[in-house]
Amino acid sequence: MTDVKSGTNPLFLRTEEIMQAIELLFFAYRDFTGEPDELLAEYSFGRAHHRVIHFVGRHPGITVSELLSILQITKQSLSRVLGQLVREGFIKQTPGAVDRRQRLLELTDKGLDLDEKLFNVQRQRIVRAYKESGAEAVAGFRSVLMNMMEEEDRPRFVKNQKKPFRKR
Repeated sequence: MTDVKSGTNPLFLRTEEIMQAIELLFFAYRDFTGEPDELLAEYSFGRAHHRVIHFVGRHPGITVSELLSILQITKQSLSRVLGQLVREGFIKQTPGAVDRRQRLLELTDKGLDLDEKLFNVQRQRIVRAYKESGAEAVAGFRSVLMNMMEEEDRPRFVKNQKKPFRKR
């Protein structure tokens, strides 16, 4: 039932519905990250390592400052995680062509292998959920996620935009 004046559906604005949505997000996130956490533990890595590997893998040549902007973590936190990934041979850094102070980040073959393993674990969960939910639900899910994120990040996901992600 839609409220004609506001155009909103009061069913989804009830406190109970909001609480349930928050709880669903907690459980979904727990399960979405659980299997990758087990894989990461084999390398003594955590979720911060996963995020760095993910975004460096999707944006080869990303600068440290761009990565900081996406992850919204402190330089100190990124430095610790990135330093370990570089020392252990998962990420390589090269100086920028124009500004030699820039550090451009890219996954090594070892990093690409781990990225692929992590992606495949999460892909299986997403594919299953999408298949079970149907196209309309997937579109609704995407819309909800888009509207939950900050507005300045939304252009990354505009349809028909050239994808900055590497092919798998």
